[in-house]
Amino acid sequence: MSRQHHKSGSTRGSPAPKETNMSQEAGDTTVKGNLEEYARMMRKLINNKDFSDVKFIIGPKQKHIYAHRCILSARCAVFRAMFAEKSNPGEKDIPFVLSDMSPDIFLAMLEFIYTNCVTLSSKIAIDVLATSLEYGIDDLRDLCVEFLSANLTGTNACDLMQAAVTYNQNDLKEKAMVFIENNTSDVLKSKSFQEISEDTLVSILRSSRLTMDETDLIKAVKDWATVNSVVNGRKLHEVARDAVKQLRLPLLSPEELEALEDDSKRDHFIADGSFAHAWKLHARKQADKENIMYIRRRGTTPREHHKYLSDQNSK
Repeated sequence: MSRQHHKSGSTRGSPAPKETNMSQEAGDTTVKGNLEEYARMMRKLINNKDFSDVKFIIGPKQKHIYAHRCILSARCAVFRAMFAEKSNPGEKDIPFVLSDMSPDIFLAMLEFIYTNCVTLSSKIAIDVLATSLEYGIDDLRDLCVEFLSANLTGTNACDLMQAAVTYNQNDLKEKAMVFIENNTSDVLKSKSFQEISEDTLVSILRSSRLTMDETDLIKAVKDWATVNSVVNGRKLHEVARDAVKQLRLPLLSPEELEALEDDSKRDHFIADGSFAHAWKLHARKQADKENIMYIRRRGTTPREHHKYLSDQNSK
């Protein structure tokens, strides 16, 4: 149903907007009031101790936040089930302790529950998204995805891609991926790139629309692996085992391949067997047209042997 608002300059005699609800009996109509004013008034109830009947203790600093069972249970099945577990008279005054929840995130969720609006910032939006999924509040999830998608930057693109992969949010993943493809160099230079998981890195490297040459991609992946090998206390090739398989070595010239192979013999970043397809291309001068490893990316710098590669470039 479309939202309609009273205008401040309207005359008292103007007809009120009407909308028929087909589920109602014939002749019944739903006349909407000012939804913004309703939200403003309901916002006064958020964390208001007056008339509240449930208390939450939030975060490690044990911040007390007050709410109303009837509103929370009507808007969220998780809260309804939570309250049902403590339905005995002696249990109703016992506060709910959520030690792993941030007060700011919890209050943002309450704001949406009470007003159907939410105040988001880049600092909290991903955590609010995670909380919306945990509490099964789909409309809040959609607002978070919309906000994050509209605020993609070179600095946060990897963070949002990581969130999309972690929380299985395909819409956000698609939008983040398009941004990364169009701004590959800036994104892969960001600090957040070093913090993504290998699964997220693999998702990025599978794209043929990255606007970066393969030599630069190899360097970026190696830098990522170097940082993560230190953080995780694992060997270089272990932290990037699956990511390395997405590097398109057949796109490199013989000279580039030889130099990379020599480096890998020292640090074992790329397994010896990974070079076989690339050398086979140079020897036979014929590529496997169905293998994605032989498809140039959008940002691939042309090389002489690319005339043997598939013409299936990303458009």
